[in-house]
Amino acid sequence: MARLAHLTDVLDGPPPWQAAAELAARQWGVVSVEQLRACGVGRGAVEKAVRAGRLHRLFRGVYAVGHAHLGREGRRLAAVLACGEGAVLSHRSAASHWGLLDTQSARVDITAPRSRDGVPDIRLHSARSLTAHDTTTHEGMPITSVARTLLDLAATTRPDRLERALAQAERLQLYDGTAIAEVLSRANGHRGRAALTRATAQEPKLTRSELEANFLELVRQAGLPEPQSNLPLIAQDHPRLEPDFYWPTCRLVVETDGWETHRTRSAFRRDRRRDAALVAAGWRVMRFTYDDVAYDCATVIDRLRAAAT
Repeated sequence: MARLAHLTDVLDGPPPWQAAAELAARQWGVVSVEQLRACGVGRGAVEKAVRAGRLHRLFRGVYAVGHAHLGREGRRLAAVLACGEGAVLSHRSAASHWGLLDTQSARVDITAPRSRDGVPDIRLHSARSLTAHDTTTHEGMPITSVARTLLDLAATTRPDRLERALAQAERLQLYDGTAIAEVLSRANGHRGRAALTRATAQEPKLTRSELEANFLELVRQAGLPEPQSNLPLIAQDHPRLEPDFYWPTCRLVVETDGWETHRTRSAFRRDRRRDAALVAAGWRVMRFTYDDVAYDCATVIDRLRAAAT
């Protein structure tokens, strides 16, 4: 209601502007010129509002209402609207909107039925293999379905990041094996088909960082048994721990210590309390740093093999 009141104040006036304000409130503060026309706002009124600072041009035919300082969702929807009818958020941007993977890219991935070359801040993809079954709306955003998003992601990202997205889809209860199989059956010629087929042939492991993903890949390359990862584990005085990795059969826990999350004194103390609780519960705990995994992988594997015997 606060957002609606704000936009109504910005776009005050006769009923057409009231309708435009209500629409913008549902769309993270952005509207297209076609939508303004549908509300009854003509071209002259739009130009006058731009000159008055009530509308701010984001792309050709797409405007922010009141100010141009939009959140991530508003910028993404503006990019979708800029690419015309049938355009949807896709690839890494769609994966981020679904909550499967984060992205630091400033460009927005859009799949659209027709090309608009040279649009700033938009990475446009062809829609040759996209069908109505591949698109939906999530939180007001026209977007590729989860299954189609995973297929497109498989063509454009590393295997460890794809596995992380699959595991996150399971965690968020968005994973639909039937939908993925159906997407794959229609994906002849799609560059992501083989990668997604391989990734879904085994249970995906949820990793929270690149260091964890690298460690898991190291374990697999060495032919060691698959660990559990980022799942609750009960230990003394800690009813719900989530170690990075653990092997229940040999009571072994491995924590990967990245600098970003382990560099403070409080983090050091917290880690030692966790280790003590695990040891008291009968678990062995090993810790490996980024340098261990990246530059001394032979020692890491030797220690794991010794602990598993």
